[in-house]
Amino acid sequence: MRRVAAVAVGAVAAMTHPILAQEPRPRAMPSRQELLNRARRDVDVLVIGGGATGSGVALDAVTRGLSVTLVERDDFACGTSSRSSKLIHGGIRYLEKAVLGLDYEQYRLVEEALRERKHFLAAAPHLTKALPIMMPLYGSFWANLIWGPYFYVGCKVYDLVAGDEGILQSSFYLSKREALDRFPMLDPKNLQGAVVYYDGLQNDSRMNLTIALSAIAHGATVLNHVEALELIKDDKGKVSGARVRDSLTGESWEIHAKVVVNSSGPFTDSIRKMDNPEAQPLVTASAGVHLTMSDRFSPKDMGLIIPKTSDGRVLFLLPWEGSTIAGTTDSASAITELPRPSDEEIEFIIKELGRILADPVSRENVDAAWSGLRPLARDPNAKNTQSIARNHVIEVSINNLITITGGKWTTYRSMAQDVVDEIKKRFPEYSSLHPCKTWKFKLIGAHRWSRALPSVLIRMGFDSDVAEHLSHSYGDKALEVAQIALENDLDSRLAVGYPQIEAEIVYSARNEYSLTAVDSISRRIALAFLNNDAARKALPRVIELLAKEHKWDLSRRIKEYHRALVFLKTFNRRGRKIDVDALPKSEQERAAEQARAIMRVFDFEPLQNSVIESISHAVGESISSNDLPVLIDKVPFFKDQSKELLEEFISHFKQGKSESDDLALDLEEILFAAAAIFGKKSLIKKWD
Repeated sequence: MRRVAAVAVGAVAAMTHPILAQEPRPRAMPSRQELLNRARRDVDVLVIGGGATGSGVALDAVTRGLSVTLVERDDFACGTSSRSSKLIHGGIRYLEKAVLGLDYEQYRLVEEALRERKHFLAAAPHLTKALPIMMPLYGSFWANLIWGPYFYVGCKVYDLVAGDEGILQSSFYLSKREALDRFPMLDPKNLQGAVVYYDGLQNDSRMNLTIALSAIAHGATVLNHVEALELIKDDKGKVSGARVRDSLTGESWEIHAKVVVNSSGPFTDSIRKMDNPEAQPLVTASAGVHLTMSDRFSPKDMGLIIPKTSDGRVLFLLPWEGSTIAGTTDSASAITELPRPSDEEIEFIIKELGRILADPVSRENVDAAWSGLRPLARDPNAKNTQSIARNHVIEVSINNLITITGGKWTTYRSMAQDVVDEIKKRFPEYSSLHPCKTWKFKLIGAHRWSRALPSVLIRMGFDSDVAEHLSHSYGDKALEVAQIALENDLDSRLAVGYPQIEAEIVYSARNEYSLTAVDSISRRIALAFLNNDAARKALPRVIELLAKEHKWDLSRRIKEYHRALVFLKTFNRRGRKIDVDALPKSEQERAAEQARAIMRVFDFEPLQNSVIESISHAVGESISSNDLPVLIDKVPFFKDQSKELLEEFISHFKQGKSESDDLALDLEEILFAAAAIFGKKSLIKKWD
């Protein structure tokens, strides 16, 4: 009855709210199968790469009247675009380099980024916000007579370059007392004052997704989990499409296009070599590492910048999605699909934070750590990746392959515009193409969104933090998520202490092309980036919900679990432990439900039997579940594992006890690995 009433109240609120009621509801997004069917057609433009820039190119091109298909071999924002600093900024450090080095290219980059920053914030206000960022001034009084004015003037120049149209709010100076009032986590020792300037903050993975969804809504065919295998050339040797493969089904086909755009981020050169095996590298990768910690390390409405770390780099401390993120490092890196932060990089950030925060920071405070690869346009004269300008480069090969690389997240829109303008200039049939239409363009979720939307969701019965989360993640689509939650009893939280709810998994599977468990936990609800432990514990329930939507069998559910664990291991540490006994009773019940979900998802008895069968084969004798703890030592893979732990695991696993969650997840990996390694007749055929 409460749910019926809540839905009714919410529906009335949604219809009567002056902003939410002003536009008709848009038509449903096409299904993945519909997009796959459309992808057989010839198109004007084929885009390879579904990051921010590639999705931006698809949106720009389709809104100018071109037919467009985009393929992304993994998921939208699976690489650089979800592993950013989360800042929407011009780059205050780049401005300093431009002024001190009389570098016009750096200045031009900052000027363009500051102009785009204002548009960025307006295009999806539910996913972005202006954020004041404090620059604390430490040292002696006399030293700060120099450095105080230096940084203050620098921030004012930053405002000046932004201009009247690009400025968010003017920078200002704070005394020591004012600085500590605004950022009480600062160490007061040797603090002389602070300068505050403004930049923007975003939910990067959902922003990338929103750009892609907006392109689809305007008629583009945009597909994740479809890989470009090779480029197709016409009888004149010009690039005229690509052979692609659906990574989920293995089906392959050809897409013919008049123009092919390579926007594959760090993997740009691999596509260029499909066109010309002798092509010289255009991209160098820079690794940026970030840590996620609890919100006690930053106020919710103020960021922090350390303008010069012990080795001369810049470090940010930012409030993000109810947590605090710190980073970033900037160092040359090999190009890999799943970059992982090193212990040295994590310890470096922790050490630098310890120089300015009152409370000590340790590895135990780190809930997640991730590394992102930035594709920088190669400069053979650069001393290191920090000195390479973030300008973007457009290359048109002799065979007409257009490649876009470099640049910044903030400038994705102007980069996309430059690519389509290049198409207009290079290809005579497109010389009369419409001008760019994406300036001041509202993305999906922004049209009917209001800052009052959380209050509507609260009236529907949601907790205030959940209401805020839904509003700022989905914009005006939050009401659709809420409807799924209330009509299907899916308003439970996925993880203790976090606002993500079960309905989001169902909504993303139906409307946002979330096709794998990793898609969901990382780039739809961002739980992997917030807390590694929380993501691991939520995983069985996430898979259970996705399995129902996508009709996965047991083998697929096991594969999804394993792939997600591999992904989460790249986040380099498990999050802080949550004291279940100290939680409210409702949250204790939810923690216990997470343990029981594992048994439901993986149908534990058949899975255990499969493992027993596999081990029986490995040791050459028939065993039973009672023999398993005894014979476990006979299998080399298990020789370091405790028989007592395994017995406890099986006992607690069946009972669904919440206190055994960590144990269950650890030993579950071992059971799966055993079946994969030793299984001949196992349900688990292979992991990849």
